[in-house]
Amino acid sequence: MSSLLNASEITHEQEVVWLEDPGTLDYVRQALDKTPRRNTKPRYARDGRMVGYALLDDDAEPDPDSGLYRRRVFFLLPHDRDSLPRGPYHVGAPGEAVDPRTIEPRNPGAKTPRSQGRTAIASATP
Repeated sequence: MSSLLNASEITHEQEVVWLEDPGTLDYVRQALDKTPRRNTKPRYARDGRMVGYALLDDDAEPDPDSGLYRRRVFFLLPHDRDSLPRGPYHVGAPGEAVDPRTIEPRNPGAKTPRSQGRTAIASATP
């Protein structure tokens, strides 16, 4: 998956619902999941935990073949920086990770020095 989704893929987002305070997280992973409904909490079937998801507006239409809606889900895996501060993402971040402070409806978010762990480098430098 590319690091950022295309804005054209999320044009029907109405709201982002956070299950955890995004201000406490350096980054979140994001993915487009297919869900049967556009405006309820989606099921989560990955390792780790879902930390947020998008609700779609009334104009969103399901895929004509599957009948499912494509919605953004934000999540973290057990080896991500919030759980393992000295783990594999002590510096750097997964390709699909963005700073949750930059996420808004219809905005794919961005990588920042904080999400990339560059603040860890700066604080470790004498």
